[in-house]
Amino acid sequence: MKRELGERLIELRTALGLTQKEFAQKIRVSEGYIASLERSHRELNSRIIKLISDTFGANEQWLQTGKGNMFFTAEPRNVSLDEVIALYRQLHPKLQKLVIEQLKVLLEMNRIPKKEE
Repeated sequence: MKRELGERLIELRTALGLTQKEFAQKIRVSEGYIASLERSHRELNSRIIKLISDTFGANEQWLQTGKGNMFFTAEPRNVSLDEVIALYRQLHPKLQKLVIEQLKVLLEMNRIPKKEE
């Protein structure tokens, strides 16, 4: 694997705001595997490239060659939001309603000005 590919992987992970451990967990590989890819000690195979692309919305061509945009869209995928959506979809519809109501309460609490300490 060329050094530039490892550097692009670091750039992608950094743009997503993820540590090596978090990045690895999202695509279900070991942290050591990600570290070895970033240091160009291992080859980034097509299966992992596809997995990274599907998970994070990364442009496969950019990852392989450096050509094009890093992401398919202008903004990187919000991995935390994707996780919340995936968890929400697993809930029973009654619990989904409860989650929505709780989010509304949290939003209102967030709007209350904090007292100066």
